[in-house]
Amino acid sequence: MYYKSKEYLMKEYNISEKALDLHEKAMEAVTPLFKEYEDIREYNQFKVLKAFQDEKISDYHFTNTTGYGYGDIGRDTLDLVYARIFKAEKALVRPQFVSGTHAISCVLYGILRPGDTLLAITGRPYDTIHGVIGIGQTEEDENTGSLYDFGVQYAEIELKDNAIQVDQVLEYLKKDTSVKMLHIQRSKGYADRNSFTIEEIGKAIGEIRKEFPEVIIFVDNCYGEFIEEREPIEVGADIVAGSLIKNAGGGISPTGGYVAGKTELVDLASYRLTVPGLGGECGSTFGVMRTFFQGLFLAPQISMEALKTAVYTAKLLELAGFEVHPRAEVKRTDIVQAITFRNKEKLIDFVKGIQYGAPIDSNASCEPWDMPGYKDQVIMAAGAFIQGASIELSCDAPIREPYTAYFQGGLSFDHGKIGVLIALSRIL
Repeated sequence: MYYKSKEYLMKEYNISEKALDLHEKAMEAVTPLFKEYEDIREYNQFKVLKAFQDEKISDYHFTNTTGYGYGDIGRDTLDLVYARIFKAEKALVRPQFVSGTHAISCVLYGILRPGDTLLAITGRPYDTIHGVIGIGQTEEDENTGSLYDFGVQYAEIELKDNAIQVDQVLEYLKKDTSVKMLHIQRSKGYADRNSFTIEEIGKAIGEIRKEFPEVIIFVDNCYGEFIEEREPIEVGADIVAGSLIKNAGGGISPTGGYVAGKTELVDLASYRLTVPGLGGECGSTFGVMRTFFQGLFLAPQISMEALKTAVYTAKLLELAGFEVHPRAEVKRTDIVQAITFRNKEKLIDFVKGIQYGAPIDSNASCEPWDMPGYKDQVIMAAGAFIQGASIELSCDAPIREPYTAYFQGGLSFDHGKIGVLIALSRIL
């Protein structure tokens, strides 16, 4: 680190000398690791550029429709750009998706029918999906409109040694012919496991397809876009979904989500987002199309800035004596970094430190609270330009043992370093 920067951090942010010493060691260790990720960033940038050029994007695509939004050329062409990038037959990119969970839910509700079974093959899905599926819900529970309420069954195959148990999946499919969809969550979420690489996902899909070619395979792609050279559809997934306030929005999309995959499946998801018969043909865009296009164009660069921040954080916190998962040297497939403190107070102090290092609401002190959609109290640091945008420097954690924080984001690596050093200094 530039010596004037070090002096500034010590004076203005009260960063300890010990934290800065650990920083120097961390940078020495991770700098050689960045080369591979920079190569991936370059390839993905070329891929995105080619999709823009092939669809002949011009400023007249930055539309501003209202009302029904019929004939929105910007919206419809952005769908085509996403489909090219993700190697999908069709895509649906809309500001009406309020979150990644919402996009995922439209896929599940759109495709599954009463009597069908959803089988999760990467363990239990992320917390906010539990209410959608009806996990833990009984007939005596309040009718919330979950998949369970509509007669859709749910089952899951636990991981073993952080691996998808393909043999168990095949056995389950043989005994239960009601399974219509397999659910794969690429990122770890709040689970104590690895995130799954595209190669691992592809290998599992290939083995399953040999015996069950018709089963629908859905991948929750949140946090994973543009971190590898390929996306899940390229290795056999039928449909994927994600959020525009994560990787794919490039840090400037103000809201939204996407679904991409086979035409008939994307259409079914669109009927859930709007209504049958209309699907993606309507829906005004409120002047967000320029940011959607520009955010997508920036996404390979911004996603890799966040990934470099995660790799650096892993090494820095490991040198400081904390458990990190994955370690800095492990190949990445998403931007999430888990840090286990095994101490409630240290966990809370670290998350608060990330908030203090934010450009927005740095004066706020985040506290654990009963956040909708989560069983445990959750503490979230997100001093972001876009509310809740976890492609920006952010950190969140359920308040439960072993007290693990889930850190992600960073629009620039320089800012990411500062935020982590502030947080580390609070707990050393």
